[in-house]
Amino acid sequence: MLTILFRDEHFVAIHKPAGLLVHRSELDRHETRFAVQMLRDQIGRHVHPVHRLDRGTSGVLLFALDRDSARLAGALFERQEVAKTYLAVVRGHPPESGRIDHALTRRRDDAEWVGEDASEEAQDAVTDYRRLATCELPYAVDRYPTSRYALLELSPQTGRRHQIRRHLKHIAHPIIGDSTFGKGRHNRLFQEVFGCRRMLLACTRLRLAHPMTGEPLNLVAPLEGEFAALLAALGWTEALIPSRNLPRHLET
Repeated sequence: MLTILFRDEHFVAIHKPAGLLVHRSELDRHETRFAVQMLRDQIGRHVHPVHRLDRGTSGVLLFALDRDSARLAGALFERQEVAKTYLAVVRGHPPESGRIDHALTRRRDDAEWVGEDASEEAQDAVTDYRRLATCELPYAVDRYPTSRYALLELSPQTGRRHQIRRHLKHIAHPIIGDSTFGKGRHNRLFQEVFGCRRMLLACTRLRLAHPMTGEPLNLVAPLEGEFAALLAALGWTEALIPSRNLPRHLET
């Protein structure tokens, strides 16, 4: 059963768990569970995903209940009129805050055909981040006797595929648990020490104007499961107090 965060006559938002695909994928043909199918069966209506979350990412996922609503909401994402907040645990200690402005080449969806003439030119991509907490663990993973990690809050200003994961790799602070863009040795450390096998990236908040009414929508998915347990083990739970966790432009 999926956790429903919001529902009205036009939209429904869920808390997508890590490891669940949004829709059927050619690269995961053996999978039988998808968020689209599960939510459709749960509420008894067809649903249309408005945006995407990677399989390993948990958090807020918004669906429309009809095609017109999907089109209007999708336009908000395309015009970058949706404020998105993510949390991630990364290797190392990045600066207290920063902006990653690094163009990214197009990564095609494996279920998507974009045409032979689709451009492979790099697209502008910008991610703002803020460091919320740090730690140093007494384990030698690389060439140092200890290993450093940090909790980041991230606000992508553009919506490129795998943007946050690729940007954090670009600045040499990859996400823990990311098998594609991360570091296997650090991923294994978190599996062995903390029993955490998921990618530590979550979409914790979406803020947008309701496409039909114009009223503000504030969709929040608190951390849970392995992610929440890990933060508690590292003593980082206090860093998630809302007044400390929201950048000024998102404070209510």
